Amino acid sequence: MRFLKSMFVLAVLVYGGSYLFDRYGLSAEGSIEKMVELVEEKRLQLESKESAPQQEDIPWEGSLFEWMGKPTAELEEQMGDPDRRDDSPYGYTWWVYTDQASHYLQFAIEEQKIISVYAIGKEVDIEPVSIGDSYTQVSEHFSFTEQVSYQDGLSSYTFHLSPEDLQKRPLAKISDDLYVQAYFDTFTDQLSSIRIMNGDVLLTHRPYQVEYRGSLPEEPELTDQQWTEIEKGMEQQVFDITNIIRHQFEKSLVRWEENVSEVAYGHSKDMAEQDYFSHTSLNGDGLKERLALLDIPYMAAGENIAAQYPDAPSAMHGWLNSEGHRQALLNEDYTHLGVGVYHFHYTQNFIKQLSY
Repeated sequence: MRFLKSMFVLAVLVYGGSYLFDRYGLSAEGSIEKMVELVEEKRLQLESKESAPQQEDIPWEGSLFEWMGKPTAELEEQMGDPDRRDDSPYGYTWWVYTDQASHYLQFAIEEQKIISVYAIGKEVDIEPVSIGDSYTQVSEHFSFTEQVSYQDGLSSYTFHLSPEDLQKRPLAKISDDLYVQAYFDTFTDQLSSIRIMNGDVLLTHRPYQVEYRGSLPEEPELTDQQWTEIEKGMEQQVFDITNIIRHQFEKSLVRWEENVSEVAYGHSKDMAEQDYFSHTSLNGDGLKERLALLDIPYMAAGENIAAQYPDAPSAMHGWLNSEGHRQALLNEDYTHLGVGVYHFHYTQNFIKQLSY
């Protein structure tokens, strides 16, 4: 799978049988005695790790954490029908609950069970932390490290986080099959949103550099019709999360503009099919020319683009932490938004409509 973001290159490192020798400075001619000592040392280290408690002192009482692994019947009983059910490219379905201002929740549903939750908004319950907490406050509850492991049967995986990852979207392992990805707004040093997931979801998204022994999940084969439904869901997610973020910063909410969405979709598709990444199309057209093709009137306009993020929430986080994209995202003048997603290419087109 591919997720080579425009700002982050996903590399997969595979180590062969020589890895043990290289890592510990041993050659193939090293003594058997030294190897025996090494194996015994590693066995003792593993026993020590297995016996160590994994954050047993953390009170996982927040409603968000309690939902992991629960059946959808309980979700419907407590929260009612979702506002939307959005397809994903990973086999699960997103159930979306939002008031489009103060809270937004996406529950990933697979085989009638919750396998991941994404949340943003001041009113979401994510005890023992809260949206808006500082990095220092959050790190007091979560252990953010440069390497995070996942074991799936005989296959093992180690995710390597760069310094930028640790700053913007650190990862914490809570148990053998529970992970927390914290998204930080680096301009305010505050927690902006959070994602809880099991190991399979983490491995499918692969948002970090990964070293592995075994195999990786195969890329899903999707029809054009399936992609169309997935893209519609992603577009609506980008729109909803945009308004949640604008509300947090006390900006006016934007309204959906279908004609502008067509322009945005056309640019996302053109970038994907023509294999480029730019605000300027290969024919030289910019946003001004693309809006003019559909005779869209406006007083001001702005555009955000992103590519190869695994889903809409991750693309939104990338924009929030990029100065130029952030300015468009939080511009008080904009009144309407059109979103276009084609496969894993994302375009936001903001406009300020003419007043009459």
